[in-house]
Parts: sequence; C-alpha cells; structure tokens
Amino acid sequence: MKRFSDILVVVDSGKAAQPALERAVALAASNQATLTVASVVPRVTAGIGMPDGGPISGDLQAALVQSQTEKLEALAAAYRDRVAIGTKVLAGTPFLQIIREVLRHGRDLVIKVPEQRAWLDRLFGSDDMHLMRKCPCPVWMIKPKASRAYRRILAAVDIAAAQPDEAARAQRDLNQQILGMASAMALADFAELHVVHVWDAVGESLMRQGVFNRMPEEDVHAYVESVKRQHSAGLDALLRELSSSPGADALNYLKPTKHLVKGWARQEIPALAREIGADLVVMGTVARTGIPGLFMGNTAETILNQIDCSVMAIKPPGFATPVTLDE
Repeated sequence: MKRFSDILVVVDSGKAAQPALERAVALAASNQATLTVASVVPRVTAGIGMPDGGPISGDLQAALVQSQTEKLEALAAAYRDRVAIGTKVLAGTPFLQIIREVLRHGRDLVIKVPEQRAWLDRLFGSDDMHLMRKCPCPVWMIKPKASRAYRRILAAVDIAAAQPDEAARAQRDLNQQILGMASAMALADFAELHVVHVWDAVGESLMRQGVFNRMPEEDVHAYVESVKRQHSAGLDALLRELSSSPGADALNYLKPTKHLVKGWARQEIPALAREIGADLVVMGTVARTGIPGLFMGNTAETILNQIDCSVMAIKPPGFATPVTLDE
C-alpha cells in the first residue's frame, strides 16, 4: 500500500545524514513518491552599520545557501540512480521553515535527523520538539546511528473508557493511523510489532486513602480489575477492527504482541521501549483536553526525552498547525 506521495527529508551534510537519507530513498522508491532533500541554514542578519537585506548581508546569505546546496547535491548524487531527488535549502528557524515547506507543497511525510545536543542527556532538541508537536504531517525522527533495518517497532495507542462520540472517533482514527503506520514499517523491515496501551484506575488511590470512606481491599481490587477489563476489551476491539478492515493483511501477518500496562504513560512507555529494545516508537503527540493519557502534549514530550531510539510522531485527522506561512 502506497502511503506517501511527497516526502521531505531534512539533513545536514556528513555521515549522520546517511541513515535518514537511505530510509527516505527506499521509502520514496517503494511508494513511487517525490523526494526532496532539504537543509535549513541560519538567516544572515545585519551587522553593525549593515542594513538588513542590503547587498552585503544578501551576498552572505546567498553564499551560505549556495555552499549548503552543493553539499546536498553531493549527498543526493549517490542515490539518483534509484530515485529522482530534488534539493532545497531553507533559511531561518528550522521548525518554522520545515513546517512552512510542508504547508506550501503539501508534503505528507517529514524525515529528519535529530538535532545534535551533546550537552543534553536526551535525543531530541527544542526545534525537534516544536516540529513533532506542530507539523501537520507525520514526522519520522531517525536516530543518527540507527540500524539499516528495524528489529522491533513499538506502537503506543490510547484507549479511553468514556469519551463523547466526536472525541472517541478522533481517538479511534488516530489509533488506526498509528497502527497502520507501525504495521507498514514492521512489514517492510520484517520486524516484530509490539502494541502498548498504558492504563490507570484513577479512583484507586482515593479509595485506598479513605478520602470519602476507606473502602475494603476486595472492593478496591474489584474496581481495579473492572477498569483493567474495560481497557483490555478496548484494545482487543481496536485490533479486531483493524484486522478485519480492507488492506489489513499486514497486521494479520505480523500478529503483534500486546502490552497492557498499568501506570503512567510517561514512565511506562520509555521503560517498555528499553525493555524490548525498540528501534522505533510510533506515537501521537497532540493533547486531548481533559483526558489523562498518552497524547497529552507534556506527557508526549516527557516520553520523547526519555527514549533514545527513532520516533515517528503522528497527528490526528483534522489537526491544524498553529504555524502560518507569514514570515
């Protein structure tokens, strides 16, 4: 199944770009998609006594763009026997320019090497976080030293017990996108597919602490087990629905391993990713007002800051980026 028609891969020059570029080339070839290799350079600002946009600053900007264009062309040249590749150099704040490029040209996937932040004990920098949070299309962050083929892919879904119909539909659509994308990636790499849903019995602590009246332990246990059954049934229903839908051959073939984990997503998702040795985590990154779960913005960022594997960030249908085309 062809999922993408216009792929944008954002790289710097050098060996760190190769894993992302090789993935992008293979994906573009298999999807018969347009591929553009891009880089973002700083915008040259005026120095003392030098007006913005004047001949000197303009010449410096043009020279910077030309130098980076030559580097991108050299990178792309090695792959042009496999797929047609365009190159583009953008200037300005990286996440803004990348999102504007997506908006202008209708790109449907962004592939990027994470920022290099050696002094931070985390993989993703500030611009990457902005991009994963605000880009309207999926963003695939590929770890610089990622293996050529993934062995284990972890798809993180959220099953909320009680939601208004509209919210439930949006959540179901997002879960389907996450699982569909993770299944396609696992099938392409002959990888294991793992599906995780983290749940919590929100009234358990209140019942144990006796805020209203201390409940007998058997009543607390019965309540927790009831909540667990609801979430388990929701996860099973989601997988059954996808398994019986048109084009679900990948999910049926992969026979994903289910993980129903009690706790908090911000702790359990990174822990499970480390435990199974996940090479890629596919997850949503958009807040859902009033529902405690994986897809709250702060929770997603906490998860991203704790994992050191590649990530694909998915947005729900109808997501509108706050970024505009206005400079």
